[in-house]
Amino acid sequence: MNMKENVLSILEKSYDALDIQTLFDALNLSTADEMRQLIKVINSMVDDFLIYQTKKDKFILYEHCPNFKKGIVQVNKSGTGFLLQEDGDIHIAKDCLNYALDGDTVVVEIVGSRTLKPEGKVIKILKRGDKNLVGTLKKGKDGLYFEATNPKKRNLSVLLDSEQLAKCVEGEVVVVTLTDWYNGKATGNIIHKIGHKDDPKVDILSIAANYDIFEEFPEDAMQQAENLPVEVRKADWVGRRDLTAENIFTIDGADTKDIDDAISLEVKDGYYILKVSIADVSYYVDKDSPLDKEAFRRGTSSYLAYSVIPMLPHKLSNGICSLNEGVERCAITCEMKIDSQGRVVSTDIYPSIIKSKKKMTYKAVNDILLRDVVEPGYEEFVDTLKDMNQLSKILRNKLVRRGYIDFDLDEAKIICDEEGRAIDVQKREREDGEKLIEMFMIAANEAVAEFIYNMDLPFVYRVHDEPREEKVQEFISFCSLVGKVVKGKFVNLTPKSFQKLLGQVDGDPDLQYVLRNMALRSMAKAVYSDENIGHFGIGSNCYTHFTSPIRRYPDLQVHRLLHTYLFNNQLDESVINYYSSVLHGITDQCSKREQAAVNAERDVDKMKMAEYMENHIGEEFDGVIVGVQNYGFYVQLNNLVEGLVAVQSLEGDYFECSPETQSMVGKHSGTVFRVGDRIRVKCMAASKEESTIDFGVVKSLKMDNTTKPNELDSEKGKVLSKKKGKNRIWN
Repeated sequence: MNMKENVLSILEKSYDALDIQTLFDALNLSTADEMRQLIKVINSMVDDFLIYQTKKDKFILYEHCPNFKKGIVQVNKSGTGFLLQEDGDIHIAKDCLNYALDGDTVVVEIVGSRTLKPEGKVIKILKRGDKNLVGTLKKGKDGLYFEATNPKKRNLSVLLDSEQLAKCVEGEVVVVTLTDWYNGKATGNIIHKIGHKDDPKVDILSIAANYDIFEEFPEDAMQQAENLPVEVRKADWVGRRDLTAENIFTIDGADTKDIDDAISLEVKDGYYILKVSIADVSYYVDKDSPLDKEAFRRGTSSYLAYSVIPMLPHKLSNGICSLNEGVERCAITCEMKIDSQGRVVSTDIYPSIIKSKKKMTYKAVNDILLRDVVEPGYEEFVDTLKDMNQLSKILRNKLVRRGYIDFDLDEAKIICDEEGRAIDVQKREREDGEKLIEMFMIAANEAVAEFIYNMDLPFVYRVHDEPREEKVQEFISFCSLVGKVVKGKFVNLTPKSFQKLLGQVDGDPDLQYVLRNMALRSMAKAVYSDENIGHFGIGSNCYTHFTSPIRRYPDLQVHRLLHTYLFNNQLDESVINYYSSVLHGITDQCSKREQAAVNAERDVDKMKMAEYMENHIGEEFDGVIVGVQNYGFYVQLNNLVEGLVAVQSLEGDYFECSPETQSMVGKHSGTVFRVGDRIRVKCMAASKEESTIDFGVVKSLKMDNTTKPNELDSEKGKVLSKKKGKNRIWN
């Protein structure tokens, strides 16, 4: 270790501030030159805010100094900041932010307390959270100026190059890279023009750009894609099993174009022989090629309302890699022999050539399985689909027995017209067909992970840590606040015990969404890792993502590893050492890009819901109170649209938030609005630009059993695209 690392190592073991002489002696230094070198290192570490220098010229790590904290600052729309800390966030007033912006990494000094919560001020910005900003060019008295679309950063003044501005027009949405900072002001350059703010889809692309998600591919990646074949060639058959004569088909949404999984099933000698064939994307995307580098940068396809920003160009995602009906495609097949209890007794993984016999839709499959309605063209597949559904239920029961947690949270589907305007919001249906595919994909993911794990080779795992005990206790406390008493002690949780905990609080349909959402928040996020710690939510000791390489980079990487280890038999020490060294960085990038896509999807949904509600101002709807804050309470309508009833809009009394009962209580009247209460509200305002919806209370429905939920009625429009529902953030 160098001197800097040695100093850090000593200070990590000491909770007392140490002077230079003590550090000098602890480092076993002896000469004057070494003392001068130590002083230089210490001064640079102080300047870099690695260590704190006390008034008595002693030194201590910030982590060991109670008056100073490092972390990421979060700024709300009102301009107030919070330093995010595991042991409780620190409040930062507007005038104490010292030009820190939302997402910046800062050092905060604790200067007091507010209602028993610590109060701080920013003393140093260590790292800016955003290098790039998305915004609109607006007309001012001195010409065009830049305003960030993120409301938390609209007060930031950015000086742009006048020559660049001369080529722009009012209303243009641009991406700016920030080059310098001074006293809260920044200079920057326009690096990307998204379009005019009133153009179709620009609203979605603007949000995507906030998360470094862009439609356009680099020229070298597009050139590589253009050079790829459009059909399977004779040479592609080498080393692959011919499955083209088998009864293989796909099940997806009606308008899905990037089809990456196909299935087949045979029942033989009391066993189910399930084959899950996945598009062999890695065969066409060479490691470190332009396509590979861009796919790695993106990390995932982003499904945003009616649009898709793909991880790979359409020539691959909708073409040569998509398992389209009636054409030969290269695949990797995971063949599993499964007994009547759902146990996988053997696994075979091999490269294949398949030809899908049918592009099935979830609607048609669900009609067969649940309603005995057979669309034309599906007749020959009915028996196989029923056998598949039987196996799906067997697999699901096995998962449930070992602790599988299905939160079964409703998802919203945004329906837009041909101009991209939101004209309806509906709950996404999830029936047996969707569950069938989910169970088969889980089985294949687990089988592939176990196969490679047992070979003790470097690999990409999908991991989900157990929830922290304090988070679980917070959830249990929340349950008691809303009238759900949990019996028993829940420490050293297992998937099975967490499943039992959820079973105790289920039952009330109005509370179920709130409680299951809170339970989900109490859990860790699933991430990608090169270290296998198991998957708590699925109750699996070993899990990966193998089934979606068209739209997820970790799956593409898993396919590349299967080629390397199994099909090419490259198991020499140099290969193993290489992947041991690089997979940590790859999995970390994949996790970050997945979260970025999830955040973009959330923001687009909020924006489109607000756009939809702009056409319903003044109308009344039924909903459920799903959250209470000091400033008001949130109401979710039956179609999952969510809006705020601001406390100042509650007339006739002075209302206060009661965290102890998760309610808003009238001081004089005793009127109570509690989480889980049904309520009728009127849409008072909605803003697409701000992504906000404001409700006003019409009346409480908790005592009115005759009231029927009011579904939103609106014109039906063309569904331009649907998001796939197979990839949830926790699984």
